Amino acid sequence: MTSKETAKKTYERAVVIDGLNVSNWESPAVYKSLHKGKVTAINATIVVWEDYAKTMDHIAEWLVRFREYGDVITQARSAKDILKAKRDGKTGVILGWQNATPIDDRLDRLALFYELGVRIIQVTYNERNRLGNGCYERRDEGLSHFGVDAVREMNRLGILVDLSHVGDRTTLDAAEISEMPVACTHANARAFVNHVRNKPGDALKVIAEKGGVIGANAWPTFLRKGYESTVADYVDAIDDLVERIGVDHVGIGTDYCQDQPHRFFEWIFAQQGTKFRPLPMDIPDPHYHPEGMETPDTLGNVAIELGKRGYKPEDIEKVLGGNWMRLFRQVFRG
Repeated sequence: MTSKETAKKTYERAVVIDGLNVSNWESPAVYKSLHKGKVTAINATIVVWEDYAKTMDHIAEWLVRFREYGDVITQARSAKDILKAKRDGKTGVILGWQNATPIDDRLDRLALFYELGVRIIQVTYNERNRLGNGCYERRDEGLSHFGVDAVREMNRLGILVDLSHVGDRTTLDAAEISEMPVACTHANARAFVNHVRNKPGDALKVIAEKGGVIGANAWPTFLRKGYESTVADYVDAIDDLVERIGVDHVGIGTDYCQDQPHRFFEWIFAQQGTKFRPLPMDIPDPHYHPEGMETPDTLGNVAIELGKRGYKPEDIEKVLGGNWMRLFRQVFRG
C-alpha cells in the first residue's frame, strides 16, 4: 500500500477536528463541504465583536440550524458528542467565541453561556477588552484582575481558554494562571513567519508544557508563501510546530472563512468592530485558502501530505484530531 493510500485510510478512520472555522454560517455550501470532507467537529466562531444580546441571537440562530441541517451537523458539548458525530457521519459543531465581549462585566454570564453550549472562549480579539490585551493592542500589560477571575471560572465550568489573537504578555499570564490546559486554536510559530498573530517560542513552550494544543493556522498571511501557498506550505507550518513542541501538542486550525464577503474582513479588523480602517494585511477579494485545501472537503489532502513526509498513521491521527480530543476530554465537563 502506498503512503497516499495509507493516509487516505487513516483520514477515513480518524476523528478529524478543525480548531477554528469562521465561515459564513448562512451559506448552505459550508455544511455540504464539511459533510463531504467528513470533518468530525469544528470550533465554529459565533462571536468576534458581538455583545450579550447579539450573542444570544446568534445562539438562537444556531438552534434553528441544528434543526435545518440536522442530517449533517449536530451540536457538540462534550468529547462524547464528538465521537457520536463520528459514528453518525455528521459534523459536531462546538460553539466558540473569538472574544469575551458578551459577558460584559458579568462573570456569572459564563455559566449561562456554558449551559447554552459555549465550550471555547478566546480571552480577547486583537485589541483590549475587560480581560486583557489583544495582539494588535499598542501596549500589553497582561490579564486584568477580571481576566484572572474569568480564566479561573472558565476552568471551573469546563470552557477551553483560547489564546490565538491574544497579546504576548496576556497569553503568558493566561497560560500560567490557568489550572487546565489552554490552546491556540489557530496560530503558528512567530519564528516560522514573523507576524504578530503568530506565537513566540516562550508562549508555545508553556502551552505545550501544560498539556495544551496549538492548531496550525492555514490563513495564507501566516504561511511563508502567503497567498501563493499550497497544502504543502501548510504542512510546513505543522512540521515546524511539531519540531518545536512535539507531535502530541499540534492540531489543525484552518481559520476557514468559506463564502465570507470582503466586508466581513473589514469588520473583523475594525477597531472594536466599529471604527473601520485600512486592513493591516492584504486580503484579496475573494479571499482564498492554500491550493489543495481551499475548503473543508479537501482536508484529506493534509493527511496525504503528512503521509508523504513519513508521519506514522498514529501521528497523523493525533494531528488530524486526536490531540484536540485529548484536550477536550480533559477540559470539557461531561
